[in-house]
Amino acid sequence: MDSGELTLDLGCFVAGLEYSSQVEAEVIGKPSPVFFNQAAKMIRLSPGDLVMIGDDVEGDVGGAMSAGFQGILVKTGKFRPKDAKHPTVKPTFIADNLSHAIDVILSMK
Repeated sequence: MDSGELTLDLGCFVAGLEYSSQVEAEVIGKPSPVFFNQAAKMIRLSPGDLVMIGDDVEGDVGGAMSAGFQGILVKTGKFRPKDAKHPTVKPTFIADNLSHAIDVILSMK
């Protein structure tokens, strides 16, 4: 809802394009490993050499880790205490904030 009125998201437009073109869309974005692998490819680095820092345990950290990145979950923004005990996503590290995450990365070398 936007200003109390119903609004449409992208899903109906994608469905319309698929129907009219008779082609199934491949929608990528977080947490898709395709999204993270494309990012690694664009900067010419191996996923194993990269670290994702994020506040979304599934979208940021889980997605990146499924692509072979290391994942640092920060306790800011979207983070909720239950995220630290996620049933399937086990972050490489849980940091208090971005500064703490950077210190952790620098100590990894």
